[in-house]
Amino acid sequence: MQVENPMVRPVQWESSHWGVDACGDEILYGDTIYEFPNGEIVLEENIRQYLTENLGATRKIAE
Repeated sequence: MQVENPMVRPVQWESSHWGVDACGDEILYGDTIYEFPNGEIVLEENIRQYLTENLGATRKIAE
């Protein structure tokens, strides 16, 4: 008779896919995201693209 150790759990291969951001990129569990009041979710690495393309922000250098 084999006795199982309650401290050992079987490895579960769950998908790391969490969703898709407003720029169309895959979001994985653990990614840093920004959520806007309108419900849009944006990956941190896409935040500049989202601000300029979706909200009309202009990137400038302060002079």
